[in-house]
Amino acid sequence: MANVLDIRRRIRSVVNTRQITKAMKTVSAAKLRRAQEGALAARPYAQMLTNVLKSLVSRADIYDATTGLPRHPLLAERPESNILLIVVTGDKGLAGAFNTNILKMVSRFIQSKAEENIDVVCIGRKGRDFMRRRYPAAPEAPVVQAGEEPTPVARAGRVQITGEYIGVLGKVDHNFATTLGESVISRYCRGEIDAVYILFNEFKSVIAQRLVAERLLPIKEIGEVDIQMAEEASQEERKQRIEAAKTAGVGLRPVDTSAVDQAAAKFGTWPVDYIYEQKPEQLFQGILPKYIGIQIFHALLESVAAEHAARMTAMDAATSNASDMIESLTLVMNRARQAKITKEIIEIVSGAAAQ
Repeated sequence: MANVLDIRRRIRSVVNTRQITKAMKTVSAAKLRRAQEGALAARPYAQMLTNVLKSLVSRADIYDATTGLPRHPLLAERPESNILLIVVTGDKGLAGAFNTNILKMVSRFIQSKAEENIDVVCIGRKGRDFMRRRYPAAPEAPVVQAGEEPTPVARAGRVQITGEYIGVLGKVDHNFATTLGESVISRYCRGEIDAVYILFNEFKSVIAQRLVAERLLPIKEIGEVDIQMAEEASQEERKQRIEAAKTAGVGLRPVDTSAVDQAAAKFGTWPVDYIYEQKPEQLFQGILPKYIGIQIFHALLESVAAEHAARMTAMDAATSNASDMIESLTLVMNRARQAKITKEIIEIVSGAAAQ
């Protein structure tokens, strides 16, 4: 049996660990509430942008009357030979299986596209480190002077890393999402890639979360989410999230914005003729790229909220496990102390009897 002093030191260590995990749970709960507020605050802009595009679709000539093909390149579909995959993970650990589950889905997605070339853009340190260990980085393109033709660059492999963004999830910036969206659109319009997917953890509430692989390009229908892969949380994970949310004071249900969404949706369905300063076709050409940027921005916000929820749940489980360990160690210490006292009494009694 271990020494009483050693057991006391271990109990003290576990108590300190429990204080840390409890504090981390509180911090994650506070950050989760702020992340939810940020995602909710971004919804009106995204909703109105979508409604304006829907309104323009009904008033502009989006498709060629002769060929039936879309006039805008972001609506054009072609066989998927080269794919761009945007992977959104966390920069830090201690979030349970949050990052592991995302990276498992990344592997499944790559296996499902075994015949296509895949360029990967990593957002988050965990995803970057995982992909670096398995796939090479794309070679840098040579500098092209004005008037010269770009020289094709050989691929580093079927799956290669073409972008890394670390530290951008601490405070999600709309400008970053817009810049990334413009870069993706530029590559798609040049024909370098045939489809764009983003893989992230979709967050609706503490309970309603799922892993999704969403196709961004080409756009099939304005306002409709094109989910290619999805994975729901298990019943056990939901129970753990509920217990963690109750003790942290986080709401379990998403904020009801159905009335606001219905009122905003009427913008594109009212039977009136709007007067535009520019032509509807010109407005559609200019606004549609912003639609991709807001989708990326929305995915980043939801991923951040899901990461804080996962960390809150993991730290709640760690705190509970530490409490159970303290109770178990306290019982072992009491037994060791009683055994020591009993041994000393026996020695005293035996010495007195010998005299």
